[in-house]
Amino acid sequence: MDLKVAFVVVCLFALTITCTEAAIPKCCMKTTKHLDTRWLMKVERWYIQQSSGACDISALIIFVKGRAKPICAPLKMISLDNLQKIAKRRNLKAAF
Repeated sequence: MDLKVAFVVVCLFALTITCTEAAIPKCCMKTTKHLDTRWLMKVERWYIQQSSGACDISALIIFVKGRAKPICAPLKMISLDNLQKIAKRRNLKAAF
């Protein structure tokens, strides 16, 4: 009986962690040195990763249509104004 209770408690904790913000954040560990301009035309959403939080580096995380993984670009490489213009043309919103 004690094993069943322990199993249920562990399952509830796992469910709580995965459904809330208590999970481990996904951070970019390094940024790309080359950014293809074709990717910018397929941007679905983006957000800025701050180094002051749980992550070590500041980066612009870009989600591109057709790519499984997001692109981690340095903040100095891309102008946010350009991304906002592209988003406005495609009726997208930034995920700030």
